[in-house]
Amino acid sequence: MDARIVGWGHTKFGRLEESSLEDMIVDVTKEAVAHAGVDYADIDGIWLGNFNAGLVPDGFASSLALHADEALRFTPATRVENACASGAAALYSARAAIQAGQAKVALVIGAEKMTSQTTQGVTEALASASYNKEEAGTSFPQIFARFAQAYFQEYGDQSATLAKIAAKNHANAMNNPLAHLRKDVGFEACNTVSDRNPIIAAPLRMTDCSLISDGAAAIILAADDVADDMAHNIGFRAATQINDYLPMSRRDVLAFEGPAKAIHNSLSSAGVSLEDINFAEVHDCFTIAELLIYEAMGLAPKGQGARAINEGHVFADGKLPVNVSGGLKAKGHPVGATGVSMHVLAAQQLAGKAGDMQLSNAELGMVFNMGGSGVANFCSILENRG
Repeated sequence: MDARIVGWGHTKFGRLEESSLEDMIVDVTKEAVAHAGVDYADIDGIWLGNFNAGLVPDGFASSLALHADEALRFTPATRVENACASGAAALYSARAAIQAGQAKVALVIGAEKMTSQTTQGVTEALASASYNKEEAGTSFPQIFARFAQAYFQEYGDQSATLAKIAAKNHANAMNNPLAHLRKDVGFEACNTVSDRNPIIAAPLRMTDCSLISDGAAAIILAADDVADDMAHNIGFRAATQINDYLPMSRRDVLAFEGPAKAIHNSLSSAGVSLEDINFAEVHDCFTIAELLIYEAMGLAPKGQGARAINEGHVFADGKLPVNVSGGLKAKGHPVGATGVSMHVLAAQQLAGKAGDMQLSNAELGMVFNMGGSGVANFCSILENRG
């Protein structure tokens, strides 16, 4: 027995000043339930991906989904936290319950309210996802700047490559009506340090960093025997979680071993190669992360990730489009929502319901969601079973 994605909901990402965490959770719950065509009373469990770490006072948010409909009262609800991979962790937990026969229909939500805090407050909250015994006082831009510094030292200055990645994802977001920043910034602006694009943590510029966003996404999972009668039917060919050491001091940052193992274990489990994958939504919290993911995927050898974008492979019309949604870079990165959002976007592609983002040959999709600095790594390979 396995689970399939049979419905979904997704708010716009951005500065949602009129929406609280509760509002977003309730909104996507209603949208996903309606989209799946299930009854609230049929939902056997709720899993909420939500990082929080002081971003909002609602530290016990799992039961907020019950406010969507009275029929949800007394439904088991659990908050799942795994840093920026909290959404994927919630999805995998719900899938495991269905595989174990403990649920037939599950509601998975990812949600985060970030803009209630100042930039400094968000920075401090996110920093709690690092190894504070050694990395206290280091922001996540500074952490990923260490990746970039090590990469540049080993393979030469890749600032232009990072700018190309940023420009690609901003251009892609123009086709995503739910993206936080729908603006084609262009390569020159991304590659130029200016008042509007300052250095945040050398060598990373503002355009190398993902956005501080509010937003939520939701998925209805159903067991195989229930999903057969559903209008939407997206199955898991594979789903792999790999956790690595939390301290950066215990890892070779350029090896990016956790992400690489998650991706290649999923490919192996699915019985496919990278050449069989038609598109990927990956965790570009910083442009250097997307560059390293190209190499972790096997799109290019170590130190040659620039080839993936210079040769056009990762563009919408390339052999493996990456982040046609705009990615975290332009779609936005409401931390707990991200992993669920990525799976929703992949499901839409596979169902042929991605609107202006739709690819012509979307038969097998990859999702890679990452928590921390390559610590919690989740890779799904999805296909349409309809």
